[in-house]
Amino acid sequence: MRSKLVVGNWKMHGSLAANSELLKGLLAGIARAGSVDVAVCAPFPYLAQLQAMLAATPLRWGAQSLSEHASGAYTGEVSAAMLGDFGCRFVIVGHSERRTLYCETDATVAAKFVAAKAAGLIPILCVGETLAQRDAGETLRVVRSQLDAVIAVAGADCFAGAVVAYEPVWAIGTGRTATPAQAQEVHAAIRARIAEADAAVAPVLQILYGGSVKASSAGELFAQQDIDGGLVGGASLVADEFLAICQAANR
Repeated sequence: MRSKLVVGNWKMHGSLAANSELLKGLLAGIARAGSVDVAVCAPFPYLAQLQAMLAATPLRWGAQSLSEHASGAYTGEVSAAMLGDFGCRFVIVGHSERRTLYCETDATVAAKFVAAKAAGLIPILCVGETLAQRDAGETLRVVRSQLDAVIAVAGADCFAGAVVAYEPVWAIGTGRTATPAQAQEVHAAIRARIAEADAAVAPVLQILYGGSVKASSAGELFAQQDIDGGLVGGASLVADEFLAICQAANR
């Protein structure tokens, strides 16, 4: 049986003071998460703060992106090894905002996934379609293509010890959420695609839903057969809301 995982993506939010209060609130209520694994992914400057505050706690932490390069003349980039120095366990790869705003291609995302795995990090590979693609009936084709880009480079067995997050682009930061049935359809298709390539990896692969998850919608989403938790954006910035989502994953 797959364990549940809830990951908070703080995006470009936070300050040392605000982060401290948020983390204290999460730690005070983390018992509410039960057996659910919980992590937060923060902007690069705050990774040292997470390491200092969370090292001896059940909360894990990670980064929101990384370079596909191990080192070199790449000003402004951060390598997987550098993330490891700050105790990161997870790193988000291919978030739709990175794909759209920073022009990360499927090939770039695949290279970052490989770099994360090689450094012993757990990549959270984000896949998902735009509203135009959904309206055109291309959702499953788009998601499959994004998965295939990674499989082509590293093989399906590279998903062992990794995480996939389905994030419909049209539901991120819009207040819209895919219905449980819509989300389950895509999650099942993701698992089926991995099963085609590696039947052993697919049943244990954690697949998270990442489209504007809120406490009010989390329970029904997480009850679906192939939804193993959430990649949570804005709601992860409010301790009680995030903890309620974690609690919903424990039912």
